[in-house]
Parts: sequence; C-alpha cells; structure tokens
Amino acid sequence: MTTTVDEIANGIYRLSTWVPDIAPPAGFTFNQFLIDADEPLLFHTGPRAMFPLVAEAVARILPVNRLRWVTFGHVEADECGSMNSWLAAAPEAQVAHGMMGCLVSLNDMADRLPRPLADGEVLDLGGKSVRHLDTPHVPHGWDARVLYEETTGTLFCGDLFTHLGNGPALTADDIVEKAVDAEAIFRSTSLAPDTANVMRRLGNLAPKVLALMHGSSFDGDGSRALYDLASAYESQFLNSV
Repeated sequence: MTTTVDEIANGIYRLSTWVPDIAPPAGFTFNQFLIDADEPLLFHTGPRAMFPLVAEAVARILPVNRLRWVTFGHVEADECGSMNSWLAAAPEAQVAHGMMGCLVSLNDMADRLPRPLADGEVLDLGGKSVRHLDTPHVPHGWDARVLYEETTGTLFCGDLFTHLGNGPALTADDIVEKAVDAEAIFRSTSLAPDTANVMRRLGNLAPKVLALMHGSSFDGDGSRALYDLASAYESQFLNSV
C-alpha cells in the first residue's frame, strides 16, 4: 500500500491509502486530512498498522513533531487507532474531541489528557480555524462530530458520504448516489428521526469542500449534496417505520 498526498483546499491536504482487498474490485480508501497552520491539525489518525505510511505522508508536508492537534470524527479504529502513536511522535500534540467522546472514551484511552470541545466551539490554529459541531449518531456513534474549517469553507465529514473506489482526490461529480450505493452494502448509518435534520443543519453552513474519510472529496455545492443525502436517508427511515 502507498499513501498519496493532495492539497484539496488552501493549506488542507488529503492523505489517502487505497486498500483493494476491501469491497473488491473497487476497493476502499482510508483518508486523513492535515491542516497546515501555526498549530497543525490532523483529522483522522488511521488504524495503528497504517501509522508508518501516514506519518511518512505527513512528513512530506511538515515535520511530524510539529503536529499540535489530533482529531477525528468518532472513536473507531480507522478514525483513531493510531492516536497514541501520534502523541508519542509529536510531544506537543493533544487530542481534541467533543465533550461526550472525552468523557466516555478518550479520558481513558489517550496517553495525554484530551481537550474537550463544546458544541460550536472554535479552535484557533493560527491562519486557520476549525469549529467543532456535535452530530450524535450521525452517521453513527454517540460521540460523533464534524469539524468545519472556516477560512476555506471545508467540512470534515468523517464517514458521511462514504463510497467505494479509488477516485480522484477531489471531484465535482455526484457523490450522493455513490454514498447511497455504499450504504446499501455497509448499512453503517444510524437512521433515526433526527438524522436528516442534523445533516440539513450542516448543509446550512454552505461548505465549499466536503472532505470525506472514505472516497473522493467533493468540490461543489456542499449544501445541495448534504440536503440531497439527508432526503435519501429520511426516505429510507420513513419507509422502515
């Protein structure tokens, strides 16, 4: 496996590892995102086994020991499996996550005490700023959250819009249909009464770029994509009750 590096917005880099053995023949990408700022931030750590690959990719952009913040969407192996490896490699780094995730899991799991973030709290990185938004159970996980980088309009979506294949780092093609197709395979989204409303609130941010953990990131009408996926999930929910 190799990890590719692409700049998908000003100072925001996608680090992508394609694993062909997952859902062949299309395969599956595992993506992390590095924000290059005075206080660099990593969104998603990757699983422990991928740490050497991802660390080498980060080092192409900046020294790993400069990393200041380690963040992710929710507590899950591919999201935070190598969290403590990053803390060991970057002595000034600290995990930042929502209050629920810190309380339930990370206060115990992280080798250094994490920084809990309130819903809507903004973390100033110096040249970039990220807003933490709680999205419990969307797409899954009690502690689920997203980050919104305010200077570039980039929404770090975590597992939202997950789709198969090893496409381009950034696309303007439709990602909603691909996400619906992948959902039919994985059944990973918690379809609940509030799921669509949470996604529509994210759409109201009018993001310019959607940074996806699995699949190509999206450059286009982020609001429309979020509204359309919300409607698809709402329809599935209503048809199941």
